Amino acid sequence: MAIHAEGLVAIVVFYVLILFVGIWAAWKNKDSGVGEGTDRSESIMVGGRDIGLFVGGFTMTATWVGGGYINGTAEYVYLPDFGLAWAQAPFGYALSLVVGGLFFAKPMRSRGYVTMLDPFQQLYGERMGGLLFIPALMGEIFWSAAILSALGATLSVIVDININMSVVISALIAIFYTLVGGLYSVAYTDVVQLFCIFVGLWISVPFALSNPAVSDIGVSAKEAIYQSPWLGKIEPGDKWLWADNFCLLMLGGIPWQVYFQRVLSASSATYAQVLSFLAAFGCLVMAVPSVLIGAIGASTDWNQTSYGAIPPKDKDESDMILPIVLQHLCPPYISFFGLGAVSAAVMSSADSSILSASSMFARNIYKLAFRQSASDREIVWVMRITIFVFGALATAMALLTGTVYGLWYLSSDLVYVIIFPQLLSVLFVKGTNTYGSVAGYIFGLLLRIGGGEPYLKLPPFIYYPGWVTQEKIHHLTGDVEYFVQQRFPFKSVSMAASFLANVVFSYLIKYLFESGMLSHKYDFLDAVVSKHSKEIMDKTTLVGNHDNIILSEMAPVNQALGTSLAGTFTNTEVLSDDGESSPEAFHNEN
Repeated sequence: MAIHAEGLVAIVVFYVLILFVGIWAAWKNKDSGVGEGTDRSESIMVGGRDIGLFVGGFTMTATWVGGGYINGTAEYVYLPDFGLAWAQAPFGYALSLVVGGLFFAKPMRSRGYVTMLDPFQQLYGERMGGLLFIPALMGEIFWSAAILSALGATLSVIVDININMSVVISALIAIFYTLVGGLYSVAYTDVVQLFCIFVGLWISVPFALSNPAVSDIGVSAKEAIYQSPWLGKIEPGDKWLWADNFCLLMLGGIPWQVYFQRVLSASSATYAQVLSFLAAFGCLVMAVPSVLIGAIGASTDWNQTSYGAIPPKDKDESDMILPIVLQHLCPPYISFFGLGAVSAAVMSSADSSILSASSMFARNIYKLAFRQSASDREIVWVMRITIFVFGALATAMALLTGTVYGLWYLSSDLVYVIIFPQLLSVLFVKGTNTYGSVAGYIFGLLLRIGGGEPYLKLPPFIYYPGWVTQEKIHHLTGDVEYFVQQRFPFKSVSMAASFLANVVFSYLIKYLFESGMLSHKYDFLDAVVSKHSKEIMDKTTLVGNHDNIILSEMAPVNQALGTSLAGTFTNTEVLSDDGESSPEAFHNEN
């Protein structure tokens, strides 16, 4: 196997650039936020909450724009049965950022949370926070693994080197500068990452368009030349499926720690909103070259290229259309520049997911659930260890499992179906409690898993209306695979059912306890009775000058969150008892 020296040099240059920027950002901001009463661990998670408009705009855009985004958009535009009509990621994620900025960024940032799980643990308790950590962690780890898996395949197009070695080296670089600099390194490398993608792809597009093997993409958009038109169309029977997938992207793109990591690092709630809107525009702009490259792939007579007579779609290589177009339709020096930039970008987009997962574990699981007395230095070391562990786990999955994309699809569905309705409830619905949260969790999980997952060969045990049996032909082997396709919008229905279950069960359990139909001794989650008792005491028993009375001396009252736990929500002004902090108080403001 030949090693393309130019390609190898291009990759090394881009990787060194990313590594240098990551280390420089860590050095430049090593004392930022720490001297102003902020813990070092919090500085690693959300910076000094001083991310500016320029860097913030880039890093918020990079929440979704990375290797998977640009490769996936090009793939769907190229695929004959899909086309631009089914390339939903650019508009879906752009709208996700708009909705997040309008409704979610302000309440989350104004209350001074450090991670996405903070409001859940504040209202529902640490155990429920631990349960919600599971789908959140799965989403981050599987996303990182999918990115690294795509990276290995992309590098194999540029240079014929060992894929495993390239993935491991890429992961180690990303883990190293994330370990050193935390959010600052992630944010500053995002600037380089997006610049690399933008310049690398836009330099390549004119050369690919002018290649003699490529037909006019304006004609092939509406007429079949080498394959069906790349604009694509939505069949009447697929409308609900299309809408379900679009809602998954638009609403399911909100409850991710990678997004709220950027929101919570903004210098103010208004800034967080502005950054979300800027990133929405950035998502659309960054998708344009990918759409063009997918259209070019669909308009190419591959028999005239060095790729060969059989087009990528017939070799089951549609997911590689972007690097294939750059490699075979552009001059070598252009393709190496473009592919090197894309590879560096893919590598860089894995870092924020790894940091997000370790932030949630160190703060919400280790500190708030198990070691509430842990020192800041201890939390920093837990973060460093978990950054390495989660990075190694994502790398191992990328190398060892062939179903990493299926795992990510399923876990992203679970984020949409389970975490999004819980986030809605905790921020905007007054009166929900832990019992409702558990019920919503179970309803969402069962209804989503019941629909099956073809990518994992997971058969359904709930057959929703309109289901059909589809066949998939593997072109290289000739094997035919049959699977059940759910055309009913069951993901969105599962999400809605999860939300309603949370609200209904919360109010039902609260009514049963408060009316005396259920004995207070059965409130084993301390979610209704103890909260009610605390409210009564706050209003009556502790009104006078009983300075020596402490809560533990009173009748058996157990707070859903211990005082030490509540104290760990660092911003004491935000979490004071003046009525401005709690999720319930927020509803009263409105």
